[in-house]
Amino acid sequence: MDDTVQITYAGKTYHFPILEGTCGEKAFDISKLRSETGLITFDPGFLSTGSCKSEITFLDGEKGILLYRGVPIEQLAEHSNFLEVSYLLIHGHLPNKGELEQFNFHITHHSMVHESIKNLYDGFPKNPHPMAVCSTIVGSLATFYQEHQVNVRDEREIEISIHRLLAKLPTIAAYSFKKSIGQPLPYPKNSLNYTENFLHMMFSNPCEEYELDPITARALDVLLMLHADHEQNCSTSTVRLVGSSMCNLFASVSAGIYALWGPLHGGANQAVIEMLQHIYDDGGQVEKFVGMAKTPDSKFRLMGFGHRVYKNFDPRSRIIKDLAYKVFERSHVNEPLLEIALKLEEIALKDEYFIEHKLYPNVDFYSGLIYKALGIPVNMFPVMFAIGRLPGWIAQWKELQADEEFRIGRPRQVYMGRGKTDYIPLDERSE
Repeated sequence: MDDTVQITYAGKTYHFPILEGTCGEKAFDISKLRSETGLITFDPGFLSTGSCKSEITFLDGEKGILLYRGVPIEQLAEHSNFLEVSYLLIHGHLPNKGELEQFNFHITHHSMVHESIKNLYDGFPKNPHPMAVCSTIVGSLATFYQEHQVNVRDEREIEISIHRLLAKLPTIAAYSFKKSIGQPLPYPKNSLNYTENFLHMMFSNPCEEYELDPITARALDVLLMLHADHEQNCSTSTVRLVGSSMCNLFASVSAGIYALWGPLHGGANQAVIEMLQHIYDDGGQVEKFVGMAKTPDSKFRLMGFGHRVYKNFDPRSRIIKDLAYKVFERSHVNEPLLEIALKLEEIALKDEYFIEHKLYPNVDFYSGLIYKALGIPVNMFPVMFAIGRLPGWIAQWKELQADEEFRIGRPRQVYMGRGKTDYIPLDERSE
């Protein structure tokens, strides 16, 4: 019985099988724990709970490994592009030339949104947060394409919904920005690639020609790739949980966008910029704030250091650090926050406290600086994360629907409230 875990409870011993993943991860299967023992597990934050078997993404936090369908993120960032990575995640393999051309064609020619969708933007109050707008508009797509939302297991209907969602989210996101600054909503251009088209819709205006910088477009493309999937994080788990009710793809992703909005998830790079700005406004005394971060009673927290999963280094942070230097060198941006970030990184990487607690710069530390250099406003940072994470959400939702062990999500709880209490009539209750 070496390939099982034994649990002894109330004088009886129970055996639960071991599952082993492709890359050596091991788990013991407790799916029959309650039916056999009457017990459930208690695991706040699901730190030790596997919710599914997946073939999409693998990460090893101790070794700093991130694989999309088995391909290292470093290789994809160097040789691939966002749409090719999207195809890989969603379809399970790198596309050949014909498959990629067909995929690009469908994404390009679905990028326009229904004209009636523009009217929805007028219904929001002045200057709404773009994440709220994006989630609302994505959810509304289910009302515009109802014919493809009836059967979530029909491969053709799913394929059309995937093309529409991947194509339209950049348009929806750019429109949320344009609306917030009172500019007209531009149409996408089929002559541009995915990231070029997004930059065009964000920053062009009818009064002058917008010149696209290929270095900027490539930097954005790499950033989106680095965020494309990351196992069962908060927003991905949300997409899967909503999708487990057999809810349509648009509604499931809309829920994922809201989950991503929080400062502990997709809002982390925004929090980094706000922290750097706070240090700059206080005179740029980096050492002072590093000391505060190490003080137990201090309320100051260094954002962009450490990671919930990565305990050695985040492989994406190395890629994004090099990318940041290229962007700033290319754009000749005089960015004081970059100087503060570099000082902060230098101190933290040499400080024994940070080394001991494994507080290294993560992907959020530099991504916000890059977005700022590209001219993307801070409140759009989580939206950029959502655009990047979209193919991962789609792949996870699609995998869930095809899972032979498909179940609607229904976590248990340990009830800690009152025991059974008789109802007290209103006139008998004390004041």
